[in-house]
Amino acid sequence: MITFWRQSNQKGATAALLLYTAVRLCAAGNKPSFSVDATILAEYFGTKTRYEDVNKHLLINPNYRDRSLLSDSTCTPVHLNAVIRHGTRYPTIKQIKKIQKIHKLIMKNSEADTELTKWQLWYNDSMDGQLVEKGIQDMKNLALRLATLFPSLFSKENYVDCQVKVLTSSKHRCVESAKAFIQGLEQEHFQLSTEELKDLTCRDPLVKDDLMRFFDNCPKFVTYIENNDTAMHEVERFKEGPEMQKVLNKMALKLNMPASSLTADLVQVAFFTCSYELSIKDIPNSPWCSLFDVEDGEVLEYLNDLKQYWKRGYGYDINSKSSCPLFHDIFRELNKAVHEDGSQSASPAVVLQFGHAETLQPLLSLMGFFQDEKPLRADNFAEQKNRKFRSGQIVPYAANVVFVLYRCDDQQERTYKVQMLLNEKVLPFHHSGDMYALYPDLRKYYYDILHSCNFKQECELPSLNGTFGDEL
Repeated sequence: MITFWRQSNQKGATAALLLYTAVRLCAAGNKPSFSVDATILAEYFGTKTRYEDVNKHLLINPNYRDRSLLSDSTCTPVHLNAVIRHGTRYPTIKQIKKIQKIHKLIMKNSEADTELTKWQLWYNDSMDGQLVEKGIQDMKNLALRLATLFPSLFSKENYVDCQVKVLTSSKHRCVESAKAFIQGLEQEHFQLSTEELKDLTCRDPLVKDDLMRFFDNCPKFVTYIENNDTAMHEVERFKEGPEMQKVLNKMALKLNMPASSLTADLVQVAFFTCSYELSIKDIPNSPWCSLFDVEDGEVLEYLNDLKQYWKRGYGYDINSKSSCPLFHDIFRELNKAVHEDGSQSASPAVVLQFGHAETLQPLLSLMGFFQDEKPLRADNFAEQKNRKFRSGQIVPYAANVVFVLYRCDDQQERTYKVQMLLNEKVLPFHHSGDMYALYPDLRKYYYDILHSCNFKQECELPSLNGTFGDEL
């Protein structure tokens, strides 16, 4: 049913893409450009993917929302809990250093007189992962769409009464994303006056790294995965494999420079620079994109997915188990909403949590979503062509996992159901394939995680007698 989630939401995406491309071509005076190529490459950018490339209709109308997501008339939403990745950002300083390196290398060694040799380096160290203007707009638009989709939860009354709880990672891009989302609510949805804003006491997001950056607080993850290069052996093997070497040789040929001067890391950063030009500046014909074709894009996407799989996904158990605090907190809020429904309690109607791709991916893996029959490895690229685990489709910029709790009254019987949305599309439940789950059934299915996943125990470093493979 997860495959159904991907396929059913592609209806209209092709039409939206064609219309978007036609608009770009018309704007260019009907002259051919690299815009189509860049747009096609966009779906292979992994965690650097624009949110609109997962929801193509947003390229045409950034405020479009799918009202067919809503439950039937017998059900009323009573609580919403969302985990949201920050919006579009600048590359981190680590990536900027690599961009500077590949640019210098091209300027020094390339014998070709191309648009790329004329390209002006504009990235600088001060940008270091900061939220860009596009990222601010990502958050404002998302706020408006979610608030319009669930108006009874995102009501002015709930907001003024501090029933909208906002948590964030301490990273600047997440704090600024939270603030931009709040701005979208206040200015566009609630249209609050300056006087009304003065009286609010709960507008500022609360930094909560134990939930949004749980991985930093997990010694086993930090020691065995984050700081252990051998944990990424499948990634390193793929970099040296025939698929990546073919991409490297093609790029060297286009640049008219020896292949020996390039590395897999430099090829990847050139591809990411193509993605940054598109996501940050909306440049569809960047000379960086002209270095690659779709075949290259598929290989480079797989390289990125391998890293996400082994560092944040199913590669090692600790990757997902480190997210247990977040999982437990979401279910605590759901539980409170069920038990306090209709009372005059202080249980929030909405919980918004702003984190990272590294926050969302482990959580989804913990819940069993997007798991392939065979693990992603360096030697099964061709076999994994139709894999479920595609990080760009799961955790693009502004990615969001939303849990919606409904109260359903039918023939004098009251039940509570949960619906999950991923990037504003219904995500069928892993255990049933259904679009909704009865809340007691959902708790029963995840009983072991809810009762046995002890963060302290899971993250504790083993005794010296333990081994890397045994523990992970």
